[in-house]
Amino acid sequence: MAIEISKLETSRGKLQCNISGNGKPNIVLINGGSGPIEGWMKILPEISESSSVFSYNRFGVTGSDKPQEPQDGLTIVETLREALKISGFEPPFLLVGHSLGGLYANLYARRYPNEVAGIVFLESSHPKDICLDEYQGKIVKAINKMFSMFDSFSSHKQFNEVHFVKKTVEQIHAIDRFPDIPVYVITGGKENRMIPEEVRIKRIEHQLELLSLSKQSKHIPAEKSGHFPQFSEPRVVIDTIKDCVEQIKQTR
Repeated sequence: MAIEISKLETSRGKLQCNISGNGKPNIVLINGGSGPIEGWMKILPEISESSSVFSYNRFGVTGSDKPQEPQDGLTIVETLREALKISGFEPPFLLVGHSLGGLYANLYARRYPNEVAGIVFLESSHPKDICLDEYQGKIVKAINKMFSMFDSFSSHKQFNEVHFVKKTVEQIHAIDRFPDIPVYVITGGKENRMIPEEVRIKRIEHQLELLSLSKQSKHIPAEKSGHFPQFSEPRVVIDTIKDCVEQIKQTR
């Protein structure tokens, strides 16, 4: 499937985006570190059949402008929020955050709780991934290696978001509240050659802690997947998003 991409003019520069489908709640797909829109191509057609879906390339990714400032979590959340407003994409949103994108979804929900109807954490990063002293070096190294596959899309090393993960985590910790919304956590069950096994196990433990963010939470294992279930098991991701949509409709 070819994804039709347009450009938005924001106060910080031009962003590539795709808006497809029609229906509520509006779904916002938040890529992992330096990941492009095309990373959603296996799930986008079907979820667009019943919902409006916004996906985009953050600054420095493919054809979006290079960032002119550090890409910490608050900067990324505010840029996304502005892009959604410009697009006429109205809250409340179902946020789907993959990997590092899970930190941004977490931060968005804390900062703007009335604008988020639910979250699907997809093989998401957890604040503890960067804070555990025992594993910090291994985790940072593994995450950077994981994101390096997209380095060809990123020529702006100075402001790259992977350099500001610690600051993003601090911003998450600075806001205690988290809305009472449906939270789904998808974890990959396969070993990942890019991540040491002991680190992978700790990451899964941390991902499961995300379930405690809400009383309306559910764990979805993607047993045949590593870090990218949207590639290897798109059906699991599609069905999870649809389930979350239904839960949102029932609670509103």
